Amino acid sequence: MLIDLNVLLEYTDWERQKWRESLRQRGDRILLTTTGANSDARFETVGDLVRHIFSAEKRYVERLSDQPLTDTASLPTENIEVLFKFGQESRKALREFIDTLPAEEWDKPRDYTMGNHPLRATPKKFIIHVLLHEVRHWAQISTLLRQNGIKGDLHDFLFSPALGGDARLEQTKA
Repeated sequence: MLIDLNVLLEYTDWERQKWRESLRQRGDRILLTTTGANSDARFETVGDLVRHIFSAEKRYVERLSDQPLTDTASLPTENIEVLFKFGQESRKALREFIDTLPAEEWDKPRDYTMGNHPLRATPKKFIIHVLLHEVRHWAQISTLLRQNGIKGDLHDFLFSPALGGDARLEQTKA
């Protein structure tokens, strides 16, 4: 059984909404939380990671569409609303790409250069990668915030509305 891309889209849409609400409650300063001394030098703050999530999505769609890559370096990383508005734009572009790519193109390998590395991959693999990439970075952000004493919410797939179900999060009395 293959996972439908719509399931991953629904889950990551839900994740974004939960993160936007959670970050808003704490204010823009939360984005300045450091990623720590041993982190990837490209990302010094939580805001840098959020920008990276949305920037990667945007640029992967641009690669797949043979468009020039957007330079997002000037996108501020300390403003929740600006970042998540950009995230809405990147998600819209991803959905448009998915909706318009002809079915016969999904599994056709294409050649790309990622940094200095040649890569051969199908559009399907790129799209799955972009969605899993996002999930991985939200988990990283959750860990960073916990390490800085900031408790988070449940973001597990099991508790999301994806694939239905009824997550009952209120505590039961024994």
